[in-house]
Amino acid sequence: MAYLFTSESVSEGHPDKVADQISDALIDNFLAFDPESKVACETLVTTGQVVLAGEVNSKTYLDVQKIARDTIHKIGYTKGEYMFDSHSCGVLSAIHEQSPDINQGVDRGSKEEQGAGDQGMMFGYATNETNNYMPLALDISHLILKELAELRRENNEITYLRPDSKSQVTIEYSDDNTPQRIDAIVVSTQHDDFDTDEAMLDKIRTDIKEILIPRVIAKVPDHIKPLFTNEITYHINPTGKFVIGGPHGDTGLTGRKIIVDTYGGKGAHGGGAFSGKDPSKVDRSAAYATRHIAKNLVAAGLCEEVLVQVSYAIGVVEPMGIFIDTYGTCELNLTDGEIAEKVSNIFDMRPAAIEERLKLRQPMYSETAAYGHMGRNHEIVSKTFEQPNGESKTMDVELFTWEKLDYVDEVKAAFDL
Repeated sequence: MAYLFTSESVSEGHPDKVADQISDALIDNFLAFDPESKVACETLVTTGQVVLAGEVNSKTYLDVQKIARDTIHKIGYTKGEYMFDSHSCGVLSAIHEQSPDINQGVDRGSKEEQGAGDQGMMFGYATNETNNYMPLALDISHLILKELAELRRENNEITYLRPDSKSQVTIEYSDDNTPQRIDAIVVSTQHDDFDTDEAMLDKIRTDIKEILIPRVIAKVPDHIKPLFTNEITYHINPTGKFVIGGPHGDTGLTGRKIIVDTYGGKGAHGGGAFSGKDPSKVDRSAAYATRHIAKNLVAAGLCEEVLVQVSYAIGVVEPMGIFIDTYGTCELNLTDGEIAEKVSNIFDMRPAAIEERLKLRQPMYSETAAYGHMGRNHEIVSKTFEQPNGESKTMDVELFTWEKLDYVDEVKAAFDL
């Protein structure tokens, strides 16, 4: 019997994502001037106010207020009528030095013996149902909001958009787990006020269906386009008005969108957030490493879908173990346990080895903080950072290194594929 599966996404202007982006902007600035910085910073945003808190061990000094304001401005909160804007919001910093009790378990005599920054389990997932090995419902949800943000910045075809928005996509699957059609799409977007509610809703619903969705369809692969049928049920701003939004409409906190950040509910999640954490925190680095493993396993043809779990104890170098679930899609005469043993021999999952393999001590994290940490394009960009004393630093940064298919040949060799 066919079944439905749903995933959601939220825009860069969603209050929780505003908080994530500020936290990761701080991470990038610390790492730019001191790559060995240890940082765990949280952000709260609400009406006219930003609160920064957390622990830092770093040799550099930052103007955290400026970094927060620059991030908010880039997102698009630039008008007083939003009740939260980059020019006038208050920024309170309660960031302090990292606990030496935690740090002693992480820093060791040699970099290779670096212990895990915390206990816990992390998951990576990949599926061959999309070109980027991500779940389809989440992929389309992200794309809807990316295009909506482009329309907002173009301010041409649609001129009333504000930064906060959400999307949700429901896919119908066949019994053999093949996507058949899109059953429903939800889009809720913040907007300027209109003269009448009826005119507002008619205009927004028409623009979403006739301007946004065609742009989305144009960007999906050819084999996905037929899933966009005339039978899709659309729920566009289903509550009515959405003028009050962003941090004024809802308080935002770092780390509250962990399913949006990962796989949209597919696979599993260990519970740890990413943003605001330097790569010594395995919540972040090991989640990227398990995604890297999962993607390379599927790309190598070992299986059609896979879940990879790794777990750690705080201060302990070696992981507790690696778990693999291929969901019965591996045709080799191997158990998932035997696959896990081979995988552990291919990928060194010690924290320092992960940092080195994926080049995680670069200032590469601001780009991860909206529209998902996984399934993104690996690329090299130039970034410039400034310190309060006027010193600036321009550097090339390699983004989304965990999306590289650089271990496919090794996987094929290990499994005789």
